[in-house]
Amino acid sequence: MIRPLCLATLALSLAACAGTATRADPASMRGDHATMFTAQRTSLHREGDDLLTAGLGLAGLQAMTPPTFADPQRPTAAEARRRALWANWRGIADLAPGGGYGTLYGSLANVPGREFHALATVPGASQPHRVLVQVPDDFDRTRRCVVVTASSGSRGIYGAIAVAGAWGLPKGCAVAYTDKGAGTDYFDADAGLGIAADGTPADDRATSVFAPGGTSQGVALKHAHSGDNPEADWGRHVRQAAEFALQALGEAWPDDAPFDFASTRVIAVGISNGGGAVLRAAELDGDWLDAVVAGEPSIHADAPGARTLYDYTTEAALLMPCAQLALDDLPQPPLTAQVAPLWTARCAALRADGLIEGNDSAAQARSAREAMHARGWTDGALRAGALSTGFDLWRAIAATYASAYGRFDADAHPCGFRYAAQGADGAPRAATPPERAIWWSDGSGIPPGAGVGLVDTRMAGADPLLPGLQCLRALVDGDDASARRVQAGIAETRAGLPRRGLPVMVVHGADDGLIPMAFTSVPYARWAQAAGRDVRLWQVAHAQHFDGFLALPDYAARYVPLLPYVYAALDRVDAHLDGAGPLPADTAIATTPRGPGKALEPAHLAIPR
Repeated sequence: MIRPLCLATLALSLAACAGTATRADPASMRGDHATMFTAQRTSLHREGDDLLTAGLGLAGLQAMTPPTFADPQRPTAAEARRRALWANWRGIADLAPGGGYGTLYGSLANVPGREFHALATVPGASQPHRVLVQVPDDFDRTRRCVVVTASSGSRGIYGAIAVAGAWGLPKGCAVAYTDKGAGTDYFDADAGLGIAADGTPADDRATSVFAPGGTSQGVALKHAHSGDNPEADWGRHVRQAAEFALQALGEAWPDDAPFDFASTRVIAVGISNGGGAVLRAAELDGDWLDAVVAGEPSIHADAPGARTLYDYTTEAALLMPCAQLALDDLPQPPLTAQVAPLWTARCAALRADGLIEGNDSAAQARSAREAMHARGWTDGALRAGALSTGFDLWRAIAATYASAYGRFDADAHPCGFRYAAQGADGAPRAATPPERAIWWSDGSGIPPGAGVGLVDTRMAGADPLLPGLQCLRALVDGDDASARRVQAGIAETRAGLPRRGLPVMVVHGADDGLIPMAFTSVPYARWAQAAGRDVRLWQVAHAQHFDGFLALPDYAARYVPLLPYVYAALDRVDAHLDGAGPLPADTAIATTPRGPGKALEPAHLAIPR
């Protein structure tokens, strides 16, 4: 059921209530703008089609192949949703046998209920973000609670199901999601088709959720090509998702309406980019948010030691392949024998450009490692970063973010990157209907993946990726028009302080090799604490960025999952709001890796109690 609707919503400021100690009255928070919730639809999820797993359960989520479509070209909305849940659970959580999910921590409970979907647009943006609210049938109307979240990475609307849904739904809370202006609403410019509001392939441009202008060929991505620099609005995306939750609760339980921020507990939680998004929400005016838990957040504060995502990502893309040759005992994969020739070529290229020193590959690798140490990288982050290097993740992230920050069209990337389906020879080609059918469910929001490739038009030489990477890196401090556009976009993403008195817990893995805590959580927390904000930091030893990759035996042996600590932090802030104890102090958590072939046990985690 689709219905457009314009509702007056709560303003982003609380000028009328400044100086009061009581919870804000939403009536006093209304401003002169309205949030447009369009393309609204509802769906029931009961009797074998629950909110958390769409009826797949643990066994279905552990299956190595995704749920299939009856018609490979035209999935139903239910089929697309089920497959999206499968992909997003596996991308975020360690569901492997022995990993402890569902036994030591986390929940895959069968939670029946309803989903409320819509599109929302923040003031000034040209493209919408998706919002979704899951309302369990056993929503606790006597203790109203909403868990609001944002997808990790650039994932689609179900990208935080394993983070917020798994904690909130079994507790009787409604859970509100946003894809924060990114997501998997890809647009096929060759065919003129995108993704419809229900997650199925659109019939035409007009019914596509994302339909950019200025794109003549290939594939366009909402994160990269919306023209909105969505990261600058992450906090407002979260706020609008929370507003939509109040509307959805009023529809679900009309006899208990109205639902408002004054009478409903709202806790924000997210990991990675979702963690950054909820920290950005924490800085918004108004007493609408009760607590925040941010796991491994991508956040940039104006504080000593802080670095922007684009700065350290492009640095890693260039230097890390060479630097990792100077480290023993890298986790596998990548297979060292396969990547060593490529990484050795990178060392030689960096030496030729004068970026490192050394007359042989060993000396060059040591020089690259020392250069990264000097810029704040630890050996733990370098070692865990081997997976990102092996999967070429640094280049994929940098290409997408350069386009987003500079607000470039899909045909106008300053370094010549494009996105398209590719033939066996890597040449761009038109996408097929079965390929388009899986984009929404299988995509991560940042290709390559789900049949969409990253096309590098600058590839050349012994290290063919180097020219494109050098171009991406030059945007950090260059002075041409493209670099200034990217730098202006980055400046728009700088974080502000959280609202005074708002409880905030930050949880980060000490070995995070994708979003190192030395550049993000640590400077943010210290800066906020120095300003008198109620921010607590848990630093988790032997935890890296990707719980989903703990299914790889070598990663499982070396690292502990981060999700148990995010759930524990949520438990602690929830109890604190109930008056059942103070927030925990800053803590360095001494975990114990489980070792090869062993199951995870509580003693390995050492979760603070």
